This record gives sequence, structure tokens and C-alpha cells, in this order.
Amino acid sequence: MTSVSDIRKGFLSFFEGRGHEVKPSAPLVPENDPSLLFVNAGMVPFKNIFTGAEKPTSPRATTSQKCVRAGGKHNDLDNVGYTARHHTFFEMLGNFSFGDYFKEEAIKQAWDLVTGDFGLAKDKLLVTVYAEDDEAATLWKKIAGLSDDKIIRIATSDNFWSMGDTGPCGPCSEIFYDHGPDIWGGPPGSPEEDGDRFIEIWNLVFMQFNQLADGTRENLPKPSIDTGMGLERISTILQGVHNNYDIDLFKSLIAAEEDVFSRKAAGDQLASFRVIADHLRSSAFLLADGVMPSNEGRGYVLRRIMRRAMRHAHLLGAEEPKMHLLTPALITEMGEAFPELKRAEALITAQLEQEEARFQRTLGRGLALLDDATGALKEGEALPGETAFKLYDTYGFPLDLTQDVLRGRGLTVDTDGFDTAMAEQRASGKANWKGSGDASTGEIWHELVGRLGPTRFTGYDSTKGSGEVLAIVQNGALVEALSEGAGEILMDETPFYAESGGQSGDHGEIIFANGAAFKVTDVQKRAGSLHAHVGELVSGTISTGDQGELSIDIERRTSIKANHSATHLLHAALRNVLGSHVTQKGSLVEADRLRFDFSHGQPMTDAEIEAVEDQVNAIIRQNEDVSTREMSPDQAIEEGALALFGEKYGDVVRVLTMGRSVDAEAHFSMEFCGGTHVNRTGDIAVFKILSESGVSAGIRRIEATTGRTAFEYLRGQMALGQAAADRLKTPLSELSNRVGALLDQRKDLEKELSEAKRQLAMAGPASGPAQGPEEINGIKLMARVLQGVPAKDLRTLIDEAKQSIGSGVTVFIAVNDGKAAVATGVTKDLLDKVSAVDLVKAAAGAVGGKGGGGRPDMAQAGGPDGDKAEDGLQAVRDLLSAL
Repeated sequence: MTSVSDIRKGFLSFFEGRGHEVKPSAPLVPENDPSLLFVNAGMVPFKNIFTGAEKPTSPRATTSQKCVRAGGKHNDLDNVGYTARHHTFFEMLGNFSFGDYFKEEAIKQAWDLVTGDFGLAKDKLLVTVYAEDDEAATLWKKIAGLSDDKIIRIATSDNFWSMGDTGPCGPCSEIFYDHGPDIWGGPPGSPEEDGDRFIEIWNLVFMQFNQLADGTRENLPKPSIDTGMGLERISTILQGVHNNYDIDLFKSLIAAEEDVFSRKAAGDQLASFRVIADHLRSSAFLLADGVMPSNEGRGYVLRRIMRRAMRHAHLLGAEEPKMHLLTPALITEMGEAFPELKRAEALITAQLEQEEARFQRTLGRGLALLDDATGALKEGEALPGETAFKLYDTYGFPLDLTQDVLRGRGLTVDTDGFDTAMAEQRASGKANWKGSGDASTGEIWHELVGRLGPTRFTGYDSTKGSGEVLAIVQNGALVEALSEGAGEILMDETPFYAESGGQSGDHGEIIFANGAAFKVTDVQKRAGSLHAHVGELVSGTISTGDQGELSIDIERRTSIKANHSATHLLHAALRNVLGSHVTQKGSLVEADRLRFDFSHGQPMTDAEIEAVEDQVNAIIRQNEDVSTREMSPDQAIEEGALALFGEKYGDVVRVLTMGRSVDAEAHFSMEFCGGTHVNRTGDIAVFKILSESGVSAGIRRIEATTGRTAFEYLRGQMALGQAAADRLKTPLSELSNRVGALLDQRKDLEKELSEAKRQLAMAGPASGPAQGPEEINGIKLMARVLQGVPAKDLRTLIDEAKQSIGSGVTVFIAVNDGKAAVATGVTKDLLDKVSAVDLVKAAAGAVGGKGGGGRPDMAQAGGPDGDKAEDGLQAVRDLLSAL
């Protein structure tokens, strides 16, 4: 049997032998594409090449691209686990020609692969072509020898691909496999085409036209090829099975599930096993590519996937987190092809366990609400949309999870009502995530990088330089000259670092030969490799071709370097103290501070913060040389360098190493980084953590500083302590003990004062003319207004007063800061005549309050009008008089 791994290798090897560059899979988070939530097709990473915005490194490429379809219009989530071929995560095998070969060679290569290397019987194959594509039909006859009945013409858009309303487009040709007459279904284009007999295995897109805004098409100067073959689909055929979940990869994952859950994947439980196997893959790969579960955007989609799987784990009897135990099985199956899984193993395991524990805490309550809401519903009826939304908003049940639970009960969900409730929530200020992709880069910069190439950065070795103006951009448009105002200047080379990897861009100035001066206030990286100097023209005029002298703000750069190097030491220390699951989730490096976000499921303790701080400062004191080397990503990872999950790296990366570990046998920190750094760890001087806080579920944030800023902070803290010690006339070393003693003394005084106020309240005169308890309608009443007595003491006073009078009613109204707190009490022998709740409501109404509550023998309330406290007492008297 041919394994999934062998099929993947065989495909890539086939095209590599035909001049294609084997490209690693791009991360699942698309770069510079606001239209996509995730990469959902093999061509997505090459979109800018097909549009002409970027130049390819090779005219031919081949990939096995990881894809996710679980959000937006490409959403297969509901069907996963219940059908033979739906997945949230899948691999798309593809070969691409960027203006090199076209239809004939693409068809020949495809036919040679499927009938030669893959060994599929020719009589089991048929193809579709676009109805108007006579050329493709002729080529299939010529190359494959297919008869007319095996070449099906499709007139619809199913066989015509376009990137959008305008831009590259062209006809498609699909290869189908016939599983035989024993399986129901008809060929494509027939009324029975939705059956499972004829299955599409490969789509060849012939990109030959450019669609214009007026609806017309023109021929592309360099027609291209884009193909896509689902690895899971072709594996089912080559392994002689009909269901994707029966291929070796899924069989291994499901076998691991059987061990973890102590159940067999059979009968009604089979769908749950399949859901978990599929969702484990998508969850792990999204986590490895830097997506974290949250309540918005990509993180929300990930949480939906994870919780759907965890719901099925619950159906299999899991009463504690189980999914994380499957991580090793997944890495065994896919870690060789996708090493990012192995690098992220600790993170994946920790996040799966934390998310499942979090979900299980709310699962029971959510299911109870769902049971109550559906108790009266009959089969075929719909759960109200607002109830489904409450499950989402309060208990974290995504809509599709609720639908999944109700599916087995024969019930549906009013999705329109859910959408309405969601829209109302957004309108009230709880807007969900907006936009689905990273900010796209302007076409101007893509055109410039294609024409001019990348900016040469000289700032690793120098802080000054000279260069030529290659382009000027003002107000989003290319201009030949800048005579006033703000703009962006592109030089052929520069010592200015462009904002990247969390490090802010350099500041400084450019002085031109003609006397013009440009103040640089930021540097941004455009189109991936252009350093755009953002700033304001100070004097003169700048034109394309002018020569300039560039100088960065050295003091600011020095501070930034110290803070940036400290983030790497901080990352290593956090992993040492908290565990290897810790990974960087974002950073900001400025001249005066650094901010570092990292994955961790709980707040750090004071001891952990101190340990991290101690480790970083110990490495700083080593004052070792800081090393940066250039090497391939694979070599760097092999040597132990840490790469950020979800980052896309080029053929060459800079690797930063700092410090010696405790045993002196390894580097303390070794990471990929293209930023600027100190020469020796001692240049950082000192490191101080200012705060540790939560950002979102599973993400913590540390704010810190180094060098002079850290020293000034520490000196300021010392000055505050000394000032306090001087005020208390005690040595600074004794300040903590002195403050503790004062706090204890204050507590004792507060207790004594509270007791004195209670005694005064009980011993003082009653409200009104009488000196002791009044008597109204044969009932004793102790009623007093108390000034400055805390509301929390009223319950004790009521109990003491009831004991004092033996039989009767008590009412106290405490006035503090203009507000009234009311408490009433009734002795047990009078409960059949009067209730403390009725009394407190009457008194509270008089002082501007509403309601009140408690027991018949004791009740409390409040009101905003403390100056009407006497009216509150009178209201109680009136109520007793009316009995």
C-alpha cells in the first residue's frame, strides 16, 4: 500500500524532476491578502506572482500546501465527520508555471503522473473541459487518447476560474476517477453528478486571459498554470478505499483515539472519532502557525474547531481533557513533512489542554440550558435564534456546535434569529472581528519592488550612509519631486532599520547634495523588502535621482538595540521558568520600553517574575559577545535556533545567539531575528520588569525596560521609598516593618472606633420625643438615625437591639456621604403581625430607594437621600400605626 507520506513525496519528486522548484508550504495565515481568513487553496501564496506584483524565484514551482476551510464562504465545518471527503484541514498538491509552459505540457505532465507514477488505469479516468476550450479537448485526445465520451464539456463557471471580478482568469480541466457501477452517481454534468461514483482528483487551471472592468477579456502576455490535487482524495484511490477517513494517516490517528478514549471507532461513535481526527489536524496546524483561540477573527474560528472536537470527546466519555494526548500521534504522522509541528509540540499540547479544561467548565451549564430550551420542541422544529446566541455569548458554544448537538435530536436552529442577535450585540459595542486578512500592500510598492529590487540595508554595520533617491511617494501616489509636506522616500541603500519583527523603525535625517533636508520620523517595510523613509521635508526640494547622506539617531538606536536584545533573553528565561510551551505571540520594541506577549495559561507569580528577571540580568552580567550568523532555516533549526510560529522565512536567515546557559554547554538564547542588537550582553546594562498582565485567553504580556530608562525607574522607586521612610522617621531598611506595624495599628483603631459607634448608637437617645423605645399600636419600636456608622455594621446592631427590647421592632438608618443604608428587624413573637421586609421597603421608599430584601425577621435596603432619614423612620411608624 502507498502511504500518504509516499504519495506526497512522489508528487513533489515527479515535478522536481521536471524542473520545478519544490517550495515549502506557506503558513495558514495569508500574507498581504485582506480577502482571506486562511490559505484555502494551493495557489494563494503565489497570488502576487500571478498578478505580476511579485517576481518568482523560479518559473516553475511545486508544493504540498496546507489549507483550512472553516470560515467565510469556504466553510466545510458542518459536514466534517459525516461525509467521506469533507475536512477543515487538507493538503493541496500543486504544480505551477509562471509564464513558462502552458496547456500541452500541463496536460502531459498530469497524464504521465496519474497513469505512470501513480499507476491509475486509463479506463477509470475521464476529464472535463470548459465548453469553449477546443484546444484543451484536442490536447486530451492527442496526449491521453481519450475518446469524445471521456471528454466532457462543461459550460458553467465550474470549469472557468477567475481570481476576482477583474484580473487573471481562464478555463479549467478536471480529472475524474470512476469508482465503478457499484457506487451510485453519474459523470460530471449529469443529473446524478452529486453521487460518489465519479470523484474529481485534480483540477488544471489554464490562466490565459485578463478580465477587464468592462467585461471583456484580453490575452495574457505570459499564460500560466495553476493546478490542485487533494492529497487525501488521491490517497483514497491509491490505497483502494473510498472514504478519506480510511487512509493510513487517519487510521493511525483514530487508532490513537481508541487508546485515549478506551472506545472503539464503530457504530454511532464513528463520526465523533472522525471529527476529532480532522479537527486535531486543523487545531494543531493553526496553533503552530501562530493562531491562538480567542473570541474574534481567526482565533474564534480556531476555538470553534477545537470546541466542536471537544464536544465529541465529551460524547466519547471524556470527563477531563483528552485531546492534547493525541498530539504525539499527529506529529508521528505529519511531523517529518511539517517540522513546525514538532517545534510547536509543547505549545500545541498546552493550548489543547487549557482550552478543553476551560470548555468543560462551561459545557455542563450550556448543555443544561440547551436541554431546557429544547424540552418542548418536536422533531423538525427549530431552536430560537436568541437562545442559540445566548449559548454562544455566555457559554462559548459556537453556532455550529449547537447545530451539531441538535442534529442527533432531529432539531435545527433559527439561524436568522441568531444572526439578528449577533448584529444587535455588535451594534451595542461588542463588535466581533472586522476584516479577515493582513493589511494589503499598495500596488505602487509591488510595482517598485518588481522594477527596482529590494533596498540594500547597511544598518547592521553602520549608522551613516549615502544613497540615491529611487522613488518618492506622497499622498499614496508616485511623484517626481517633493517640494513641501510629508512623504516617503525610497533610497537604493540605507542604514535606517524599517519597522519589522516588533522593532520600531529608526529616526534621523537625510541631507541632500542640493541642500535639501528630510526629517525621518519612521521607516516602514513596503512590499516585503523596500525601506520607505517616512517623514517631513524640512527645506529645499527632493527629486528622483538626488544623492543624499543618511544619518540615524544613534542614541535612540542604541536604546532600541538594548531593548530588542533583552526581548530574546526574556523569551529564553520565560521558557526556562514557565516551560517550553511558552512562545512569543507579539512584541514591541521602542527606545524607552519593550513589550512582550507570550503564550501561558495563568498569571505569573511574584516568584516566577523574580526568577525571570534574575536569569536575564545574570546573562547581562556575563558580558559575552552577541553573535549573528546567516544560514539556511533548516540548518539554523538543526543547530537549535528557535523560530517564531507562523512566520515565513526566506532561503537565508539571521540567527542571533546570546549568553551561556548554566551548564555552559549551550547558548542561553538562539533565535531567528533580522533586527539590530547589542555587541555584548553587558551593553543592555540592566533589565527590569514593570508589569505582567493578561491580554486574552492563554496570552500574557510583560512590559519591561533596560539601560538608562531602567536605572531611572529604579532610582525613582528608591526615591519614593526614601521619602516614605523620612516621613515615618525610620531607616529605609526598616520601612516595610514600620508600615506593617502602622497598618496593624490602624486596623485595631478602626475596630475600636466601630465598636464605640455601635455602643453610642445603642446607648444614645431614640429618634423622636421619647428617650427609650416607642410603643405604637402595642408594639415596641427602637428607631434611630446613625451618623458615620458603616452600613456593614447595621446587621449586628439590629440583632443587639432585638435582644435589648425582648419583643418589638427595630429600625436603623445609617447616613454616610449623603446616602442612607436602612436595616429593620422584627422579633420572632411578632412575625405573624409584621414583616421586616415590608418595613424596610417603606423606609427605603422615603429615602429615594426602591425595593429591599431579606427575611421576615431581618431586612436591608438603601437610598440616595440621606437627608430624608427621619422621613424613613416616620414611614415605619406610619406602617405600624396602620396595623
